[in-house]
Amino acid sequence: MVSRFPVISRSGAISLAMTLFVSMIFAVNVWAGQGKEAGSAIDVTAPAIDLPGLTERINLEDYRGQVVYVDFWASWCTPCRQSFPWMNDLQESYAEDGLRVLAISLDSDSDDAADFLAATQPVFDIAFDETGKTAEDYKVRGMPSSYVIDRNGKIAFAHIGFRKKDIAVIESGILAVLEE
Repeated sequence: MVSRFPVISRSGAISLAMTLFVSMIFAVNVWAGQGKEAGSAIDVTAPAIDLPGLTERINLEDYRGQVVYVDFWASWCTPCRQSFPWMNDLQESYAEDGLRVLAISLDSDSDDAADFLAATQPVFDIAFDETGKTAEDYKVRGMPSSYVIDRNGKIAFAHIGFRKKDIAVIESGILAVLEE
């Protein structure tokens, strides 16, 4: 039987993944106003984060030396709800390699955020940006929006939205940053 769908070889799949990864890097360059060519090194310092957390203040400087996956979310965001189990797995799988997941709620009503967190049971750090100032600093344009920050506090890449088909590309990008 002949398939109507193209078969992608392993090298073709790797090439596609790298193309998507470079596209994400280019998006950060455009976001940051750097105007660099796709694939060039990014030298954009991540904006400061100093927000209330579940039990203590969350300050991005405290994560220096680790790779940080920063995710902006809200309780009304369906893809955000779908991303939390994956972020739990991400935190547990790569914590020993130096990854920290930090999810920042943009809910203005703390009860909505509390209900969301009770339903999703995160095992990673949570912060609250009720005013949206930190989201403005990161130029969040969609929900969820995520940023990978390298061990030196620079943004390595960004991603808007969450679809299961993006997981492999995002994880390969995170692994590349962890290996630096």
